[in-house]
Amino acid sequence: MVNRIVVGAHYGLRDWLAQRITAVVMALYTVVLAVALLAMSPVSYDSWRALFASGPMRVATLVFFICLFYHVWIGVRDIFMDYIKPTGVRLVLHVIVILLMVGYTGWAAQTLWRL
Repeated sequence: MVNRIVVGAHYGLRDWLAQRITAVVMALYTVVLAVALLAMSPVSYDSWRALFASGPMRVATLVFFICLFYHVWIGVRDIFMDYIKPTGVRLVLHVIVILLMVGYTGWAAQTLWRL
């Protein structure tokens, strides 16, 4: 019997598709935000605050950040899996990145709903 040694990040179609979907969501949000900013005649603090005061824009922005952080997680995890060989070091780096992404998501939500 041959034991196969799996090396690197081989998560397949699910993660490939997740990266493409998150990229499309982020691109759509960027277009919507650009159109909204171009529609503002004087770009000021008050107009910026008014833009993010609406519920749909807050939710869209939070979805953007969640997609961004998930996209980052997949990419960084794959880089770590491919290039960081010691398992303990890789695990510590994974935990650090996960904690940062969860913290950043909470920070983004807090910032959006504090307006």
